[in-house]
Amino acid sequence: MEFSVIRDGLKTIELEALRTDCDNYFEAVIVKKEIVRLNQRLKKFFGEPAWPSKNRLNYQAQEAINGFGGIMPGQILYLKSEGSENIFAMLWPWQDGERTTIKIFQK
Repeated sequence: MEFSVIRDGLKTIELEALRTDCDNYFEAVIVKKEIVRLNQRLKKFFGEPAWPSKNRLNYQAQEAINGFGGIMPGQILYLKSEGSENIFAMLWPWQDGERTTIKIFQK
């Protein structure tokens, strides 16, 4: 599983701000008009969101996302696991309704 695949795929989406772009962490601000494209790319890579979901997150996933601020109602979490490798994508909509912060990280 390649973190760089999802990270590079997001670079084709219009970003309002690129905050961090490292080997295992990517953070950016996306404008509202790009959210549909963003979710299409995330679903293609991750499948359906892990949050919100009727399923509970396992302890390892919960601990990993808590280190990045946790996940709350109104936010979306994608998770892909292969063996001991996990990639997370967290979408945090802003209160202005126009922007969303996306954080993608590998643990």
